[in-house]
Amino acid sequence: MKIGGARAEAFSAMRKRALARAGAEATAHQAAPADKTAFLGLDETDLTPPVQSAIKTLLTEIDDLRGEVGRLKGRLAEVEALADRDVLTPLLNRRAFVRELHRVAAFAARYGSPASVVYFDLDGFKSVNDRFGHAAGDMALRAVADRLLANTRETDIVGRLGGDEFAVILVQTDLETANAKAERLKQVIQSTPVDLGDWSAPLRVSYGVRPVEGGADPETVLAEADARMFVRKRAGV
Repeated sequence: MKIGGARAEAFSAMRKRALARAGAEATAHQAAPADKTAFLGLDETDLTPPVQSAIKTLLTEIDDLRGEVGRLKGRLAEVEALADRDVLTPLLNRRAFVRELHRVAAFAARYGSPASVVYFDLDGFKSVNDRFGHAAGDMALRAVADRLLANTRETDIVGRLGGDEFAVILVQTDLETANAKAERLKQVIQSTPVDLGDWSAPLRVSYGVRPVEGGADPETVLAEADARMFVRKRAGV
């Protein structure tokens, strides 16, 4: 049915008002709430003072809970970092080192990037403990750790595998370069005796180098680097 004349004008005006009202309601729905109770579909003026107070208290408790969750996440990250650290030195422990070696092997498999592992073992470490005591032995281990850290790149990965055994992952490093670097690290470690106060203890180390091929098993890489180290130790080189 057609509508004309004054009735048409009145209908048009009503239609415009309805559309304007619908647009305003849609805008209000999309806009951020003006107060903390708006998300409930209520205005603060619609609530009695006790209800307003209870809602504000609840929202404050929610904010406090969010803050506590953030602090717990930070604490968890700290605990995880400590779980990766050696108990005596600032190096990674064996578990964390093996995990990093697995990551480097996966990277090598995907991108063909060279990497090598250098396995270090202190020579005659038992005699240091026997002659000077376990505290002196701990000082010797920390000295080796500090010298390895000071003479490797930030991108390299240094760990203590246990006892007097250490290892370094040299990223972006082929076998020839890794052998040269291992020899330099050996000379740095042996260059200065450990100061024990009234005594000093010389440090001697042997090493073995093994390349990290793509997808290589970390424990196999470490075992073969250890075997190469033992061959050099027996040969006195």
